[in-house]
Amino acid sequence: MLIVALTGGIASGKSAVARLLKDKGCHIYEADQVAQELMAPDLPAWSRVAAHFGPGILNPDRTIDRRRLASLIFSDERERRFLNALIHPLVLEHQRRAAAELESEGRVRIFVSEAALTIEAGFASEFDKVIVVWCRPEVQLRRLMNRDKIGAEDAARKVRSQMDMDAKKKFADYLIDTSGTMDQTEKQAEAVFQCLVRDERDKTGPTA
Repeated sequence: MLIVALTGGIASGKSAVARLLKDKGCHIYEADQVAQELMAPDLPAWSRVAAHFGPGILNPDRTIDRRRLASLIFSDERERRFLNALIHPLVLEHQRRAAAELESEGRVRIFVSEAALTIEAGFASEFDKVIVVWCRPEVQLRRLMNRDKIGAEDAARKVRSQMDMDAKKKFADYLIDTSGTMDQTEKQAEAVFQCLVRDERDKTGPTA
């Protein structure tokens, strides 16, 4: 089984590319969703987050207020480092177990982990191939403003909190530019998928 990282900046189009690869038969592991599940009430990560940020970080039902948490970590690098150091290793271990189980079942040929911070977390070496999704800065800002209903200043701050895109691209085996139309993105995703099929065959052999 080929283990692939799908990453990129915030509002860069990762989810759209993940859907396209899923349609091609890839298994998509949603790392951000797993991170949320690992912070469910009374789990160890939840306890540490609640203790660190205080009761104001919790909703009435004791779940973590994701919007408030995002606001805190995007505006304070120390808080962002705390959360990343807590959550990233847990997600990586969960991903390893999920991939191993799927590989043992033999039902999946290409396992794709969709995660925004794979490279920043230092986990790029965990993967056989790395796909970096990107778009032009003005497109990214517009998408982020529309998605999160925020102003240009807040959107720019969120973008600045992440690794510079040119630096991130250096880790990529494959790049997908989502700046254009969906049709253009689909064509790039198709081309990358065909490369992944060949990569999987090279790794496991034609009869695997």
